[in-house]
This record gives sequence, C-alpha cells and structure tokens, in this order.
Amino acid sequence: MVKDKKTKPSKELPLGFVDRQEKELLVRDFIISNIKEVMIKYGFQYLETPSFEYTDSIGKFLPDKDRPDEGVFSFKDENKWLSLRYDLTAPLARYVAKNYLEIPKPFKRYQLGTVWRNEKPGPGRFKEFIQFDADYIGTNNLLADAELCILMSEILKKCGLSEKDFKIKIFNRKIMDDLLNNLGLEKKYKKEDELEKIKLKILRSLDKIDRLGEQEVFKLLGKGRKDKSGDFTEGAQLNDNQISIIENFLSDLKVARSKTLKEAGLTVKDDLEDDSAEADIYREEIKGTDEENYIYFDSVFNDRKGIPTEGLNELQQIKEIFGRAGFKNYIIDPTVVRGLEYYTGIVFEAELTFDVKNNQGKIIQFGSVGGGGRYDNLTKRFNKNLDFPATGISIGVDRLSYAITQKRNFNLKESKPVLICLFEEFLMKDYFEIQRELIKNDIPVEIYSGEGELKTQLKYANKRGSPIAILVGANEKGQNKVTLRNLSSGEEKSLNINDLANEIKKII
Repeated sequence: MVKDKKTKPSKELPLGFVDRQEKELLVRDFIISNIKEVMIKYGFQYLETPSFEYTDSIGKFLPDKDRPDEGVFSFKDENKWLSLRYDLTAPLARYVAKNYLEIPKPFKRYQLGTVWRNEKPGPGRFKEFIQFDADYIGTNNLLADAELCILMSEILKKCGLSEKDFKIKIFNRKIMDDLLNNLGLEKKYKKEDELEKIKLKILRSLDKIDRLGEQEVFKLLGKGRKDKSGDFTEGAQLNDNQISIIENFLSDLKVARSKTLKEAGLTVKDDLEDDSAEADIYREEIKGTDEENYIYFDSVFNDRKGIPTEGLNELQQIKEIFGRAGFKNYIIDPTVVRGLEYYTGIVFEAELTFDVKNNQGKIIQFGSVGGGGRYDNLTKRFNKNLDFPATGISIGVDRLSYAITQKRNFNLKESKPVLICLFEEFLMKDYFEIQRELIKNDIPVEIYSGEGELKTQLKYANKRGSPIAILVGANEKGQNKVTLRNLSSGEEKSLNINDLANEIKKII
C-alpha cells in the first residue's frame, strides 16, 4: 500500500491576484488622499458597507453567469448564499432601502473599499481591487449627473493628469433601449426575466465595441466569438436581421458623423480592410467634439421615425449644464453603453488618451479608468414603494494607479530607515536613546534585530535601501561619539551624538 505523499503548498498566487509592493501602495495612498480631498470639497459624506452581502441583495446585477457562485466569490451559510461584494453600488442600494427614513434627500455619499470579481483578468484588471464610488441618491436633477462628470475630471487632474490625458465620454442608455425595443425580442423571449437577460447580454456585447471593433462585437451578438487565447464566449444568438438593425444604426451614426465633419471642412478616415485596426478606426470615426457629435446624433434621430428623443433631450440638458459650469473636456460617444443592467439614463466614462504599456512593455488598449451613470430603480428591488432615483460614478483605484505611474514620476518617500548596527548587548540602552532622538527629529530609524556580524548587518541595510548605518561600539561609547557611514558613498564620519540628527538630515 502506497502512502499519500505530502504536497507542498503553492507559493504562486491564484490568477487575478497580486502582491503589491510599497511603491505601488504609496501611489495608491496618494490617489486615495486626493480623492478624499475632492469629495470633502464637494460635500459628500463618507460611508462604509461590509465586504459580504446576501447574494440575493446583489441580485441579478451579478456578472453574466448562471450560478450564484460564478462571477462572484460566494459560499452558503445557514441555507443562504453570501457573496463578496462585486461593486459598491448594490450594497449602497441595500443601505438606502434600510435607512431611507434617516438619510437626507438627496443623499451624497462616497466610499472606498475592496471589491472582488471572479472574472477573467487582464492588463490592470484584477479579481481583487480597490474601488472608489460617489453617488447622489434621491434626485432626478441632471445637475447631479453633470457634477459627477466634472468631479471625476477634477479627481484625475488632482492626481496629476492634464486635460489632454483623458476625456469624459457620455451617452444615454435610453437611446440604446429604444434600439433594443426595435429588435422584436419579445417574440422569442416570452418571459420578462428571459427578455431582460438577453437585452443585458446585447448591451454587454455592445459595451466592448470600443475595444474589439464592430465585426468582433457582431460575432458576440450572433453565435459567439473565440478570443486570442482560444476561450469561446457564447453570443446573444440574434438573427441576421436583428444584427443588421444594430449594424445600420451604427452605420447611420458614422455616415452622419462623416457628413458633419465634411461640412465643417474636416477629413474623415476611411475604413481599412485590416481587421486588427478596426477598433481604432471605429474610435476615430465615431468621436469628435461634443457639438459635432450632438449634431450627427440629432440628424440620425430626425431621420428615424417612431424613435423617442427623450435620451437625446437629456444629452442636450447635460451639455447646457456643462456650458454653464465651463466644463469642456467631454465628448458624446455612442460606444459608452455600460455593461450593467441597472443603468437607466445618462452614462459616462473617463477614458485615458495616452499610451499604456503592459508588464512586457507592449502598448495596450487600456480603456476607461472609471465611469458610471443613472440608475433610478435599484432601491425598488428592496421596496417597490421607494422612489429613490440615483446616479453615481466608480473609479478603479488600482487600475488608475497602474496607468498613472506610466504618465508621471512619483517622488514618494519609501520606507528607508537609518540602521543602528548592533555591537554589544550592554550598549542597548544607548541604541534606544539614539533611536528616540532620531525619531524626535522625524528621521526613520531601526535597531538591527537580527543575528550576525557587521558584514551581515550592512548587507541587510543595503537590501532595505537604508541610506546610513550608525556604528556605536565600546570605543565610540567611551568617547561619547558615533560613527556615521554613508552607504551610498562609503564615507564615514565620527560625530558627537548631539550632532547626529543634523548630519543625517544633510544626507537624506
């Protein structure tokens, strides 16, 4: 009988998780501190909700999966499913439904916290990450939506980006809902939950058009597509006629866009046959100034009989508010769909305009670092009589940190303490006195706590990045002096203890 061999635990991390070193964490802390500063200025309240929620509280707004333990990390406790929060919006809706009598209306809150997504990771995308949310609860006023876009822009500028480094893109889900209603989906999907599920699948497919381009998205609308890794994503199973309706809608937008630009004396890039460039071409064709884009949307909808213009009118209202606020760094862009079902109106994203590289140094299509929109019905899931229209934004802090470090240099102080080397046990009192004196002078310092001779201690100091080693042996003690060694230059100085702090400050 063969005994089972003991297996060693793996030292590798699960896919989608990462150890974060001090420099990266300091950049993240820098971003978080700037976010908090902006939120305080705009009068938002700080809120924290638990990491776990009942899975049915998160509800149908889970990722595009069938089982409650797919897309999120879940377990069953006393016959009820619990899930680590997928975002900060669903927990907020639960909080508002529970505390609606006590909170002010509108309720302006912001939150910073870890969220978990059991999805396929990508560049700058992880299964565990820090997210920032800011929301208005209890108002239909589009001033709230406009202010969130302005606020998102201010946060990015506060973190060191210029207006040329990003654009705030806006659109309206009501326009996309009008498109979906023209597909005749109700003929095939008789049950409301099935109908809503397929609409969500279509929206999530269209949400990828800015990254994949039209042809790949059309595959997702049909039978499905295989990505470069070989993974197959099942499509929405639309027929050719339904896909054609969506294709014509997008084509009309591009034709109107071209007409608008030509009338303005501007050039338009032609389509290329190279499929690999299609996403880039689409982005070039579909985007322009906010005024140009509004004109071509207006022309498209005027030519389409029977399509409501409520979504277009709301875009016009947002434009007017932006104008009064003096905010110009935005574009109206139909590629902004937002993949979650609960959005009901205006949607927006912050997209970086500079090149971002992956860990191999290859330029990648990074996409947005944040976004959001209006979600007027979310609290009604908990109480149908609650009328709490809402709008909010989210920024992936770790994702923003990943990108922003490639744009600017951070001169952040990492923990590089002065090291007091250990010679004699009877001198420990002196070592502690030196440590206390340096700490009083705001100098980071540690007494070597390991074992080994001076050579081992100095090797430790080099690994820590310590700028200075302080040497105090019996000879120095007798003369009331210390030896200061500059670990960069190797230079040594003998100093009176009283002069030590000032000399160290000259070096660090």
